[in-house]
Amino acid sequence: MNLIPVVSRDLSAVGYDQNTQQLEIVFNSGGVYLYSGVTSDEYQGLMNASSKGRYFHTFINHHPYVRI
Repeated sequence: MNLIPVVSRDLSAVGYDQNTQQLEIVFNSGGVYLYSGVTSDEYQGLMNASSKGRYFHTFINHHPYVRI
């Protein structure tokens, strides 16, 4: 999965696989997590959000995830 660096207080980089609907997030704290069931609309919303951290906590954080 290709990771794209983002400007955020919380997030460092984001990657998305539309085929599997998996979103990978690298946090500034060093944790890396893989979220399942994330739609392409949710991914686009995250990438276009003025506050990626706020968007993540509101729309992505409820998805199942694993730490990788």
